[in-house]
Amino acid sequence: MANGNNGPLDGRRFFLVGIGGSGMMPLAMILAGRGATVEGSDRGLDQGRVPAKFAALSALGIRLHPQDGSGVVSADQVVVASAAVEDSVADIVAATRLGCTRMTRAQLLSDLFNASGLRIGVAGTSGKSTVTGMIGWILHATGRDPTVMNGAVMTNFARPDAPFASALVGIPGAGGGDTFVSEVDESDGSIAFYRPNIAVLNNVSLDHKGLDELRQLFGDFAGRATTTVINVCDEEAAALAARLPRDTLLTFAVDGPADMTAEALAPEPFAIAFDLVMGGARRRVRLAVPGRHNVANALAAIGAAMAAGVDRDEAVRAIEGFTGLKRRFERVGTIGEGAAGITVIDDFGHNPDKIGATLDTLHAFPGRLLLLFQPHGYGPLKVMRRELVDSLATRLAPEDVLVLPDPVYFGGTVAREVTSADIVADLVARGCDARHVPDRADAAAMLVAEAKPGDRIVVMGARDDTLGLLAREMMESLRAKT
Repeated sequence: MANGNNGPLDGRRFFLVGIGGSGMMPLAMILAGRGATVEGSDRGLDQGRVPAKFAALSALGIRLHPQDGSGVVSADQVVVASAAVEDSVADIVAATRLGCTRMTRAQLLSDLFNASGLRIGVAGTSGKSTVTGMIGWILHATGRDPTVMNGAVMTNFARPDAPFASALVGIPGAGGGDTFVSEVDESDGSIAFYRPNIAVLNNVSLDHKGLDELRQLFGDFAGRATTTVINVCDEEAAALAARLPRDTLLTFAVDGPADMTAEALAPEPFAIAFDLVMGGARRRVRLAVPGRHNVANALAAIGAAMAAGVDRDEAVRAIEGFTGLKRRFERVGTIGEGAAGITVIDDFGHNPDKIGATLDTLHAFPGRLLLLFQPHGYGPLKVMRRELVDSLATRLAPEDVLVLPDPVYFGGTVAREVTSADIVADLVARGCDARHVPDRADAAAMLVAEAKPGDRIVVMGARDDTLGLLAREMMESLRAKT
């Protein structure tokens, strides 16, 4: 979501390979909003996937090309790609032939971040996008004009003419705007590039890397900050905090000792209230997003905003207006009313902690769960197999149904050592009603056919932006069924 041009990147030319990705799209918005000339390509565009997303990029004046090398035409272009893009991709071949400057997405983003006056980096295995959105909303609502880089659409900033608002663009020097808030990624190690003034660490758990490597990455990240806002309810984060100077820490916890504590939680199906206790003062807060995990996210965001100079009560008033992110426990719709309704929820849950938080939130209220979980790759399944099975098996109720299609796969060479069928077999051995249905459309149809009054259908998974469309298609199928 761009606020205007005349920014510090006027005249620079960038070509983004994979411009529709969840990390690339907001970067493109920030570059364009700061005055750069931005072009790009995406295989999703070539395949006709999620055309509305590419229409939104075009509406910002970003020129899109087929991913065949035809858009890379000048050595003046800086060609940006994720580390996963192979050198054999036609755009990269063209960039090499022309002698274009090459950068990874993380290198360019971290350069923009590190050049900003106030830098707030949000890290952790789970909750990064939500905390980033919360901080961005607090700073925006209190007049700070931040730049925000998010991996998800922030519903507070989405409009009919800007439906994919995963970025907010502040213009440095134009009435402020020198604050940059970004989630930072540990999965590819690029967290090491960032130099935050304020570091936020929610949690440390398995997803893409082993714990020893994660401890090093997160510990180094926090150690570079002037202030670290850290969740001491998380065992790994608390151990990390114990190794940092106490005067650099602002700790938070849900129902535990910390500088900021949340107590007296009052869950609602799609909201939650709590008491914020800090320095002997107590203030009631009601969030418009549900779940204990979002209380922790809110503490992180309030703490970061305070570290950035926002008054506590201002931060609390602002965060109560935060409406959430797309695909983060997003209620797609409900057929029927009250306890007899069937609700469809679209959720980004894809690792043990995220899935566990979603299931805990749902099981706080009555109703059977019909879950479709599409794993986000074969590699992550191998890394987190045991923890994922434990998270699901300990939380699925006897009447719940879990269906796993095959993992998302967009091509290339990948080892398929652990599959959806293996996860299902592990869960069945633990007494769960888990089913492997290889084709995603068939899995969705199975759950729609099985749905009864009072059920909650939940679509879960990451790295595939068609999952949100699937959830909406399931909603339409339910309407047709009833």
